[in-house]
Amino acid sequence: MASDDDQLFGEEHVSAYRESGGERGYIWRGAEILLLTTKGRKSGEDRTMALIQRADGDDRWVVVASKGGAPQHPAWFLNMRGNPDAVRVQVRADEFPARFHVAEGEERERLWQAMTDVWPDYDAYQAKTDRQIPVVVLERAG
Repeated sequence: MASDDDQLFGEEHVSAYRESGGERGYIWRGAEILLLTTKGRKSGEDRTMALIQRADGDDRWVVVASKGGAPQHPAWFLNMRGNPDAVRVQVRADEFPARFHVAEGEERERLWQAMTDVWPDYDAYQAKTDRQIPVVVLERAG
């Protein structure tokens, strides 16, 4: 049975997550969600996205820059690369500064499989695009 949280999307999802400390919106369509805040590379304004995530050990979370298989990277990924010192993450009620790296080689393969276990559509998204979809590892900073 679907929950009301399964209907959350975009700004509404971010607001519900923030206001409830992750009580609403942490589980979305069976997947765990985090909030990623980046600074706009053009606007300089904070931008927050609700993203499917999977923990990878202590203080490490994995997200996928899929944009549904679009030919270009999502804005949050470009913003993160443009302003790497302005990345913040919220997992449930825990909000913290983060650093990131894009997984490559064996790490990427392992994490891609882990993320397709969480959200099988990632394989279909990859099939739709010529770009290699980035797998991003977020780590608590400081």
